[in-house]
Amino acid sequence: MKWFAAVLIAAVVVGIGIALWVRLAPTDPSRWHVAPLVRQDHDYAAGVIRAVPGTAEDLERLDAIIRATPRTVHLAGSLDEGMLSYVTRSAFWGFPDYTTVVLRGDTLIIHARLRFGRSDMGVNKARVSRWLDQLGRDA
Repeated sequence: MKWFAAVLIAAVVVGIGIALWVRLAPTDPSRWHVAPLVRQDHDYAAGVIRAVPGTAEDLERLDAIIRATPRTVHLAGSLDEGMLSYVTRSAFWGFPDYTTVVLRGDTLIIHARLRFGRSDMGVNKARVSRWLDQLGRDA
């Protein structure tokens, strides 16, 4: 019975440690505020890239939409730069997802991806789809 209690306590301590790391791990903007190399729609296990027609005004509107998203904060970039990056955290565990939006010519490129794990289970794709719906673009 003592070994069971010890294993249980160890599991709780490890779980708390992981939860704290996920929430408190430092974010290096130079790692995440990077223009996506792919310039076309692309779905993958860790995120999504969407390319849609857009203007500087659309970038400004999208910035407002993203900033209004719960648990989302601006990480780096500016409208003048034509590239912005954000961090959105999951409600319970606080897992960070990073999104970079770039205006290249007449195309908005949105790259949303996870930081921890191998699969975001479609969370970034769904979030980007909601943003594009609010912007009036097909996802």
